[in-house]
Amino acid sequence: MTQTLPGRYLGGSALDDLDAWWRAANYLAAGQIYLLDNPLLTEPLRPEHIKPRLIGHWGTVPGVTLTYAHLNRVIARTGQRMMFVLGPGHGAAALTAATWLEGTYSLRHPEVSQDLAGMRELFRQFSFPGGVPSHAAPNVPGSIHEGGELGYSLAHATGAALDNPDLVVACMIGDGEAETAALSASWTAPMFLDRLSDGTVLPILHLNGYKIANPTLLSRMAREDLDRMLTAYGWEPMYVEGNDPFEVHQRYAAVLDEAFERIAEIREHARLGMGPRVPCRPMIVLRTPKGWTGPDVVDGVRVEGTFRAHQVPLTSVRQNPEHLAQLENWLLSYRPSELFQDDGRPVDRIARLHPEHLRMSADPSAHGHDSVDLRMPNAGDYTVGFATPGTEVAEATRVLGGFLRDVLVENPRNMLFFAPDEHTSNRLDAVLEVTGRRWRLPRLVGDDRLSADGRVFEVLSEHLCQGWLEGYLLTGRHGVFSTYEAFAHIVDSMVVQHAKWMHTAAEFPWRTPIPSLNYLITSHVWRQDHNGASHQDPGFIDHVLNKRPEVSRVYLPPDANCLLHVFDHCLRSRGRVNVVVAGKQPALQYLDDRSAREHCARGLGVWEWASTDQDRATEVVLACAGDVPTQETLVAAALLRELVPDLAVRVVNVVDLARLFPPDRHPHGISDADYRDIFTDAPVIFAFHGYPWLIHRIAYRRPGHDVMHVHGFTDNGTTTTPFDMCAMNGIDRFDLAAAAVAEVPRLAGSLDALTEELMSRLEVARAYLRRDGEDPPEIQHWRWPGSPVS
Repeated sequence: MTQTLPGRYLGGSALDDLDAWWRAANYLAAGQIYLLDNPLLTEPLRPEHIKPRLIGHWGTVPGVTLTYAHLNRVIARTGQRMMFVLGPGHGAAALTAATWLEGTYSLRHPEVSQDLAGMRELFRQFSFPGGVPSHAAPNVPGSIHEGGELGYSLAHATGAALDNPDLVVACMIGDGEAETAALSASWTAPMFLDRLSDGTVLPILHLNGYKIANPTLLSRMAREDLDRMLTAYGWEPMYVEGNDPFEVHQRYAAVLDEAFERIAEIREHARLGMGPRVPCRPMIVLRTPKGWTGPDVVDGVRVEGTFRAHQVPLTSVRQNPEHLAQLENWLLSYRPSELFQDDGRPVDRIARLHPEHLRMSADPSAHGHDSVDLRMPNAGDYTVGFATPGTEVAEATRVLGGFLRDVLVENPRNMLFFAPDEHTSNRLDAVLEVTGRRWRLPRLVGDDRLSADGRVFEVLSEHLCQGWLEGYLLTGRHGVFSTYEAFAHIVDSMVVQHAKWMHTAAEFPWRTPIPSLNYLITSHVWRQDHNGASHQDPGFIDHVLNKRPEVSRVYLPPDANCLLHVFDHCLRSRGRVNVVVAGKQPALQYLDDRSAREHCARGLGVWEWASTDQDRATEVVLACAGDVPTQETLVAAALLRELVPDLAVRVVNVVDLARLFPPDRHPHGISDADYRDIFTDAPVIFAFHGYPWLIHRIAYRRPGHDVMHVHGFTDNGTTTTPFDMCAMNGIDRFDLAAAAVAEVPRLAGSLDALTEELMSRLEVARAYLRRDGEDPPEIQHWRWPGSPVS
C-alpha cells in the first residue's frame, strides 16, 4: 500500500519498535484496570484473575501512551530535556505503564519491581484499597499535575516553563478538559513566555471526541474554526489524525520532528535578536478514536470511538463469560509474548527506546530536586519604628513591598509575583522599582512599567495566577500570589488540589518538599466599605483550615512589623499553603521589631502594655485576630479603662490561628495548660477577622469554651464607612466593651448604665457617619491613650 506522508519517513525496525512500545504500554494500562493476577496471561483467563471492582478510565489511554512513545523518540534523537504534563482526567494507568516500562517506577517503588512479580503488583495496586489512585498523583514519578480536577494542565505547564530555558514541557490536553474556563484562559501562554529566559510549552490537544457521556465541543468544531481560535492565541496547530496505527505513527513522527525544528528555530532567532517577539509557537492537535485498540463492539453496541469507551469498556467480566473472553482476546491482541520476557521484564527492543539520562519520569525538576532556598534579607531592616504602641500609622502591605522588592533582587531568577491586575492596588509598588509587569504584546504611550521579562505577572484571571504559580512551585521555585480577599474564593478548588498534592507528596522521600504556596490576602472584608457587599467575604481562611493540618496555615498579623516577620517565615517554609491576611490601608502599629518577631514566633500572646490585670486575677479577656479587630479591641480596652478603671482586663492577640487548635488536631496547636495560661478561666470576648463560627469550631474542646463569645463577620455589609462595617457586624469598640462588662458578675449593678453609655456613643458615631458620609474624627484619628491625636 502506498503511503503519502509529509516529512520524514519512519520505517523498518524503528517503526516496529515504536509500535511495540506503544502496545506494551497499552497492555500494561488495560491490565491495571482489570487484572488481579495472571499478569502475562500464561494461563487461560478466569474470573478470579479479575478485580472485583473495575475502576479506571480506558478511553484516553491509547492517545497518552502513543504521545509518550513519540516524545521519547524525540528525546532520544535530539537530547532535548522534557517534562510531561498529563491533563486528561484519570489517565494515570497510561503514565504508570510508561514509567514502569522506563524503570523509573520500580526505582522509586522497589516493591513494584520490573519483573513478573512487580507487574502483578503494578496491576493489583491500581484503584485498589491501599493502592494508588486512577489519576496521576504524586506516586507517579515525573508527574507534577494530578488531573483529579480538570482545567489546569496548561497553566501548570506554563508555570513549569517559566525561568527554565532549556526545558520543553509537553502538555497533553483532553478535549473535555479544554471546555473548562481555566484551560480556555490558559491558551494565552505565548503572550507571556519569553523566548530566551523561559522554556517551551508544547500543547498536545487530544481530540478523541467525547467526555464521559457527551461529545466535546472542540472535536465538533470545523477545522478552520479551531485553527482560527488557536492561531489567534499565538499557536501554530499541526495535525495528527487517523485510526490506522501505521499511518498515525508516521504522521506523528513527522509532525513532532517539524515542531521541534520550529522550536529550535524560535530559540535561535531569539539568540540572534531576530523574528517576532511573540512568535507563533507550535502545538499538536491529535485526533484519534476514544478507546482506540480496545473492544470495538460490546453486547452489540459500538464502544471504540464513542463515549462508552471513556471508563471501563467491559464491565461485567467476572459474571459474564462473553465479557471475560472478550477481555482475554483484547489483551492478547497486543501480543504480550513479543513484548515481555518470561520473567516479566520488557524485551530489549522496548528497553532500548528509553533515553536513559533524560527520561521524562526522572526529570529532577518534577521532583523538586533542583530547588534552592531563597537568599533572604533581614526582615528587621524594614520594620516601622515608633516610640509608643498605637501611635504611628503605616500601610502594612506597602512596608512588605519594600521587603519583597529586595527578596527579588537577591533571587532574580527564582522568584515571581502573581496578581489579578492588583499588584499596585495592593500597595506592592516597591517591587516594580526593580522589575516590570510581564508584557510581550505591543505597548502604547502611557503604559506603566511593562517589561518583556518582568517578574510580576498580572492577568485578570485568578485561575491563571494560581495555575502559573503552582507550576512554578511544583518545579522548585518560589512565588507570591496577592489578591483581594473576596475573590480568593475563585481558586478554592485549585488550592484544595494543591494542598492534597503536597500532603501526599510528603509520603515519598524521593520528592523534595517544594516551596510553599504563599497567599497575600488583602483589600479585605473590613476595608471593602467602598465596594460593598460583593467584595465582602472572609471565608477563604475557613476553606484553607479545612484542609490537612500538616499543610494548612493561616496568619492574621495585626500590623506591618508582624506582617514582615510572618512573610519572612512563609517564604522560608516548604510544603505549606500559607494564607496571610493583611490590610493595605493606613493603620496603627503596635509592636516593634523585636516584639513582633517574638510574638509571631509564638503565634499568640498577651499584650501586657494593653492589659490591666498584671497584679490581680483577670476578670475578662479581650482577644483579637486580624488588623481591624485588633484596633477595635484596643479601643474597647481603652474605653473600659475610662469607664471601669478597676476592671482587670487582659488583651490577647492571635497571629497564627492554628495555635488555637488542640495539639492533636494541628501541629501548631498549643497544650491546654499553655492555652489556659494565656486565656485564663475568665470570660473571653473574641473579635475575629472572619466568620465567628470558625473560632468556635477550632476551640470547642478548649477549657473555657463555654464562656468564649466570638464577634466576627456575620455577612452584614454594604457600601458604607469602615467603622460602620464593624458596627453592622458587632465587632466595633462599643459592642465589644458592652459584651465585656456583661460578663463580669460584680458589674451587674452598673451594667445597665454602662451599656446605655456605650450604646449611646455608638449611636452618635453612626448618626454622624450617616449624616456626613465619613466616620467621626475621634474614630478616624484614634490613638492609644496618652498619645497625641493628629
